[in-house]
Amino acid sequence: MLEAQHLTVSYGAHRALEDVSVHVAMGEICVILGANGAGKSTLLKAISGMVQPMPGAHIAIDGHSINDEKPDRIVEAGLALVPEGRGIFGDLTVAENLELGAYGKRGRGGRAEKLKEVLQLFPKLAERERQIARTMSGGEQQMVAIGRALMSNPKILMLDEPSLGLSPLLSSELFKSLRLVRDNGVGILLVEQNAKQSLAIADRAYLLENGHITGEGRAEMLANDPAVQKAYLGGAADKATHRRLDEGGSRRSARFAPALSRGGLGANDLVARASRIHSDHIETERHRGLAGETRTRAHAEAHENLHTHSRERIIMSDQASELSQQAADYANRASAILKAHVAAQRKAWASEGRPALEKPKKPKKLKKSKKPEKSKKDKKSKKKTRKSRK
Repeated sequence: MLEAQHLTVSYGAHRALEDVSVHVAMGEICVILGANGAGKSTLLKAISGMVQPMPGAHIAIDGHSINDEKPDRIVEAGLALVPEGRGIFGDLTVAENLELGAYGKRGRGGRAEKLKEVLQLFPKLAERERQIARTMSGGEQQMVAIGRALMSNPKILMLDEPSLGLSPLLSSELFKSLRLVRDNGVGILLVEQNAKQSLAIADRAYLLENGHITGEGRAEMLANDPAVQKAYLGGAADKATHRRLDEGGSRRSARFAPALSRGGLGANDLVARASRIHSDHIETERHRGLAGETRTRAHAEAHENLHTHSRERIIMSDQASELSQQAADYANRASAILKAHVAAQRKAWASEGRPALEKPKKPKKLKKSKKPEKSKKDKKSKKKTRKSRK
């Protein structure tokens, strides 16, 4: 079991956490819900030893204190963290990333069995063991990050925003995988922006606001709490509102009431109409070369090119720009590697006394051979033949 009590963390004058206490049992999923800036990531960093809490804090795993321990010693104690942004080694293969997860003493024992479990949990990784991690999709990279953490054979697994940037389909697969990890007896402390899906798989939950724990309880209880639904489950509240509007209840909104009475439109029709208007607005903005109100003019100019001949506007997406930058980085890196290899080869040859490589010399042009001079006898014979012809 993980126990963290009276955690207080400050960044300069800013107090990120104030007397926070949480606990996670083995084979349990515990989720931390909170808005951006509430202190969720700081909580995970304080537990994993990446941030030093103020005096008075107590952190223990199975009763053994890990206060003031370095992060590598905390991993050896049975705690693993999957940070926000995955933090994988992009230039290494999938297999190499997983092997690094078992680098510590705790992960070396039964490494082959643990690797087999990870590949069974994420079959896609088994198919792409030799693939460079950087070239994988976001969901596959998240699998690599979780698999690497599991290779350290942890008792408690902490994850910071694992579904960030993933599609709804990949997010669902990810949460199913976390259930399987929980069923294997690993405790999970989860910080997640998707409150609905995280509460669906969690056993318990904490509410964190402005560095303070404001609520705690069973996940089912919090999921049905009206205040939690309003703060974190906006979709559930919207569905309830749509249901009341369709039923024609007494709580019909004054803004929608005239439209419903005049045109006989239901809530679903209004929602569909609003969605179409919103889609048309976004499409118009895209044609103008804008990505939203927050996009600066400099950012827009960097991602838009005007075709000078046809005057057709060509817009380069952020993804295309990123891929172009990555291609340039790969080219520069390949050039640097080639230069280093040539320099090392020349140095090795110089130490062996071998001549260094020189630029090939241009072949000399062959001089035209002079015709052999004719002898005096030949000249006289030619003169006689000419006279005889005359």
